[in-house]
Amino acid sequence: QVHLVESGGDLVQAGGSLRLSCAASGSIFSILTMGWYRQAPGKQRELVATITGGGSTNYEDSVKGRFTISRDNAKNTVYLQMNGLKPEDTGVYYCNGWRSLPSINTWGQGTQVTVSS
Repeated sequence: QVHLVESGGDLVQAGGSLRLSCAASGSIFSILTMGWYRQAPGKQRELVATITGGGSTNYEDSVKGRFTISRDNAKNTVYLQMNGLKPEDTGVYYCNGWRSLPSINTWGQGTQVTVSS
């Protein structure tokens, strides 16, 4: 069982930066693909970025060049560095841990990011 806890959400002005953290419990963190998703009010949850256990990354087009996902397997933590924030980045940001075998798909409780214009 993997338990995820996000932190780092805040209110920030447009153009500012935030770093989100997601701490994982358990001993299998290093083999999980970790992802950050976000959900804006009235919208569906969408993928922001993912990172595999080997460090390969993938980004949603609107955040490329502004956001960076990284992980520290020794600390069981995944990060999302967000620079150049825009009002449209506002939402609840969720951490996800996934693996096909064994089947794991777990979510954190979310952290609120609000970007004011």
